[in-house]
Amino acid sequence: MAEAADNQGASPAPARRRWLRRAIVLLAGTPVLAALIYSPAPRAQAAQASSVDVQLTSMAPSAPVKGDTLTIQGTVLNTGSETINDAHVGLRVGPALADRSSIDEAAERTGFRAGADPGEIDPAYAVKIASLPSKVSQDFTLTIPVNKLELDKDGVYQLGVSLSGVTDSRPSEQVMGIKRTFLPWQPEAAAKRSQLTYAWPLISTTRVTAETGSDELQTPVFLDDSLADELRPGGRLERMVTLGKDLPITWVIDPDLLYTVDAMTKGYRVRSPGGKPVQGKSKAVAEQWLSSLEAAVQGKKVVALPFADPDLASLAHQGKDVSGTLGQLRPATDKAKQAVETVLHVPASTDFSWPVDGAIDPSIVNVATSAGAHNVLTRSDSLVESGALGYTPSAARPIGAGTTAVVADADLSTAFDGDMLNAGTSTLAVQRFLAHSLALNLQKTDEPRSFVVAPQRMPSVSQVQSMAEALHGLQAGRWTQPADLEAAAAAKPDPGATTQVPGAGQYPEALRKQELPVSAFEKIRTTQSTLDHFKVILAAPDRVEIPFGNTTNREMSASWRGRPDEARLYRDQVQEYLIGLTEKVKVIPKSDATLSGHSATIPVSVQNSLVQDVHDLVLRVKSANPTRLMFSDSEQQVTVQGDHTQTVKFTANATASGPVEVTAQLFTKDGVPYGKERKFTVEATEITPTVMLVIAGGVLLLVLAGIKMYASRKRVAARAAAEESTQPSDESPDTGAQSTEGSGTSETVDR
Repeated sequence: MAEAADNQGASPAPARRRWLRRAIVLLAGTPVLAALIYSPAPRAQAAQASSVDVQLTSMAPSAPVKGDTLTIQGTVLNTGSETINDAHVGLRVGPALADRSSIDEAAERTGFRAGADPGEIDPAYAVKIASLPSKVSQDFTLTIPVNKLELDKDGVYQLGVSLSGVTDSRPSEQVMGIKRTFLPWQPEAAAKRSQLTYAWPLISTTRVTAETGSDELQTPVFLDDSLADELRPGGRLERMVTLGKDLPITWVIDPDLLYTVDAMTKGYRVRSPGGKPVQGKSKAVAEQWLSSLEAAVQGKKVVALPFADPDLASLAHQGKDVSGTLGQLRPATDKAKQAVETVLHVPASTDFSWPVDGAIDPSIVNVATSAGAHNVLTRSDSLVESGALGYTPSAARPIGAGTTAVVADADLSTAFDGDMLNAGTSTLAVQRFLAHSLALNLQKTDEPRSFVVAPQRMPSVSQVQSMAEALHGLQAGRWTQPADLEAAAAAKPDPGATTQVPGAGQYPEALRKQELPVSAFEKIRTTQSTLDHFKVILAAPDRVEIPFGNTTNREMSASWRGRPDEARLYRDQVQEYLIGLTEKVKVIPKSDATLSGHSATIPVSVQNSLVQDVHDLVLRVKSANPTRLMFSDSEQQVTVQGDHTQTVKFTANATASGPVEVTAQLFTKDGVPYGKERKFTVEATEITPTVMLVIAGGVLLLVLAGIKMYASRKRVAARAAAEESTQPSDESPDTGAQSTEGSGTSETVDR
């Protein structure tokens, strides 16, 4: 029985194990099934939450006060696959943001976050949209009295504009899309307002070549006529002048732009594909722009950068060890002041230098101040604060040796760097700029502060428009007041602010890669050396020294960043053109000559195809074999009128016969070879004194023989004439014969 019992108990064991295995599998599969059943809902919710793209195209007023009505315009685009029904666009107002970092964090957030994002304000102000099909957009306009926003204390408030609705797969209402922006709220003028300086840059790319016409005005030749597009109505530079004239700004001008446009007003030529420059056609456009600019800058502060806006970082990192390079900065600064005063008839400060993107290191500061500037316009992402202050200090920072770093705020300066063509992007950038400016003023500090904005050097048309809108938003002056750049540099510095210039290793690598290479400065040095040797022979050196000096500055311009091939081509063309000019003064190639006799003169011609005279040249001739052929005076001063040829004669003496190679070479007055040397061969035929005596004796004998023959013939003729006069008229032929014989006998005796 016990055995039976054991056998009976054995059979249920496998059954229990099978049951346990099924239970384990079932329990293990339950989470998987649960996930399959419930996980699609959250995923669908996330997808639906981002299925609408909300864009805010305008917000007015950008900084409202009590009693205003806020109007927000925009579009909603259904990017999902389902139609959204029973939708509406509503406004959400969050609490005031604590600081500037909160502004940046909010700007980076995307998508709706339940619990984090505030609820909508009064639904009465929402815009209803009955149906929004897939891939369809619709405009909206929200109009809300500011007193309905329940704004409390002064500060920056986050606004959210959202679209909510339902779809077939999501029958309960949910937020389908949201866009955030900022509302600066300072309804009354603050007791303490910040000073804000906005640098308004008038800078363009290099357009003028080294080539000029031969006329008295030296009509310049441009690379192309594209500058006219920037000057005419709607162009980039036209917009900067038109919008800037009504704004509280400091004009920061590249004098080369002024010279270039001024040259256009006097007539200019443009390179053409055919090679020969053609007449420029935008004289009237240039005149109009220059007239508008002159009117706009009256009564405003003008800062003139060194001529052609040299790339200070490239000079410091790549060019400082190339001899003569840094010496170009002082003349560039001198030209700057003169250009502004001559063209615009207003005074200008040349006490500011502006490295690219405000990035500095000790070598850049040294180069920036080497031309006499005491203020370096840098940026807060280069001269970074340690964070110990708890607020943003004033722009002015003394950095030693009498130099002031004027630190532009990085967030404000880069606010409009992006593509502002999209109205939504521009609107958000303007509101973020205003938010940062208010947040700066709300920082806890007892002292009034001064801030500077240094935007991109060459803003696009859309960027200029956005910049102007932002400045218009500040014109009420409730938390800022305008100041010029000189005032910002002279403001009292914060004693706790960072004044330590970052080391060379902290210079941004991306900017370093864009610098002009060492080879560029070596090429510039070679061109300058050629120019120095050329101008010493010219009667009017200014005709080449001025245009080529300006071109040297242009070769170092910051405008070449990002365009290395174009910069290299420009440098090559400058040097080629200069060499072509120097070759217009040359020794004309001479054919071989023959020198017969002991000495003779050999003519050598010098041609001047320039329009001006050349002088202080020395022409030297040199014999390859002085023992056979020598020159009594081997060098002579040469002066040649413009478009003329001068022939110089050298006396040569031969001491032996045979060919001798002669070299003719021009030199400057200081002994530097000028142009190509010319070689020709002189065939010297030397005649000795003995040979000369033999030849002379032979010639004398021939002369004497000739005289004797002449005398003999004369006597014979005389005797014959006498005999004929005494002969009878009927004389016989025989008598005549005897007379003939007697005559012949007498001739024999005489000879």
